[in-house]
Amino acid sequence: MKLEELRPLVGVGRQLYVETYGCQMNVSDSEILVSIMQDEGYRYTENIAEADVILVNTCSIRDNAEQRIWGRLNEFRRYKKARKNLVVGVVGCMAERLREELLNDGVVDIVAGPDAYRDMPRLVAMAIGGSHGVNVELSQEETYGDIRPVRLDKNGVNAFISIMRGCNNFCAYCVVPYTRGRERSRDPYTIVREAKELFEAGYRDVTLLGQNVNSYSWKPEDGGEVDFPDLVAMVADVSPLLRVRFATSHPKDLSDKLIDVMASLPNVCRAVHLPAQSGSNRMLTAMNRKYTREWYLGRLAAIRRKMPDCAISTDLIAGFCGETEEDHAQTLLLMREVGYDSAYMFKYSQRPGTQAARHMEDDIPEDVKTARLNEIIELQNELSLASNRRDMGKCFEVLVEGASRRSCKQLCGRTSQNKMVVFDAADGIKAGDYIVVKITDCTLATLFGEIVK
Repeated sequence: MKLEELRPLVGVGRQLYVETYGCQMNVSDSEILVSIMQDEGYRYTENIAEADVILVNTCSIRDNAEQRIWGRLNEFRRYKKARKNLVVGVVGCMAERLREELLNDGVVDIVAGPDAYRDMPRLVAMAIGGSHGVNVELSQEETYGDIRPVRLDKNGVNAFISIMRGCNNFCAYCVVPYTRGRERSRDPYTIVREAKELFEAGYRDVTLLGQNVNSYSWKPEDGGEVDFPDLVAMVADVSPLLRVRFATSHPKDLSDKLIDVMASLPNVCRAVHLPAQSGSNRMLTAMNRKYTREWYLGRLAAIRRKMPDCAISTDLIAGFCGETEEDHAQTLLLMREVGYDSAYMFKYSQRPGTQAARHMEDDIPEDVKTARLNEIIELQNELSLASNRRDMGKCFEVLVEGASRRSCKQLCGRTSQNKMVVFDAADGIKAGDYIVVKITDCTLATLFGEIVK
């Protein structure tokens, strides 16, 4: 399969513009949406002023994400005034959660939840006819496994593959089970087919996506089971030149079998994103995370026994309900003990409908949340810089992704550990190539090096 066959169709016709907010899963969903709309004759545009249909793929995980989208919807009023028949749709998690408020805003014509994308052509037709198009019904079966996503990435090297949808964990702070529904896994053979098509089109790095990939389980009617380690091995078998990543892992379900599969397959990347959220057992219990600090550290020890070079990243929440200074200190201590290579760090944001919103008091003042978050960020900056400094003088195989943002005379690419490396361009080296780079310098976010071979 050629790359052009996976790219969005452009040209004359009804124009579709898509904006995506939030997680990698939303990026993958936008690629599914474009594919569905292309089959109805729409052509993709990156120029919003040309659009006949504007779709905003939304995130509800934090309040500031929703506020950004409300602000963006307000900006769309001028496009509606300029184009009489312009249709604006809000899709994804925010649509699932805030249907009535969105429809009453005066800008939005369509509201569609994450399981309603197949219905988008009908919803658009309703909006063109003067009615609101609404479908926020959650599904127990929908995985979009039969749809070939249109690839919206820029480099033709990295791609996402959704392997499952929904979540059964019900962490106290999290809205995902309510906006994306219950967990269901996709047929593994459709996943492998998608990975093969991507590889044939020139992609060399795929990320398997799920809210909790460790829970992936496919049980066909004729018996047997494909679990997540099995799936990782199946995708890695597509080609030794195809790097395989995954996100996100829940610590309670990260198995020895997965660690063994990773350690045995060189093209499965040496990087695990393992959200801790807190270093305090008291907070982990309140968050309904279903593991302890000790279990978490035990999983990390198991990873490092088999893969000493494996990078570890995490998610951390500052200021969850009832968090004390001692709880916060335990998080800082965990960070130092693990020595995270990188982290996503946030202030707690109460989400309506979650267990925490229903049963707990959001009792940490905003200034305290901010102060604690700043301490976490400051410490992680130290840890990230220390991690990168340890790489200086070492050689890494780097997958070239394209030109550096700062200079066309330099290229950039990633190590197996998911670290970005910048190096001088050389004749014959292009995106999708593997090269060996010796690290000569670094910042807390980037490695710099020189090509060895």
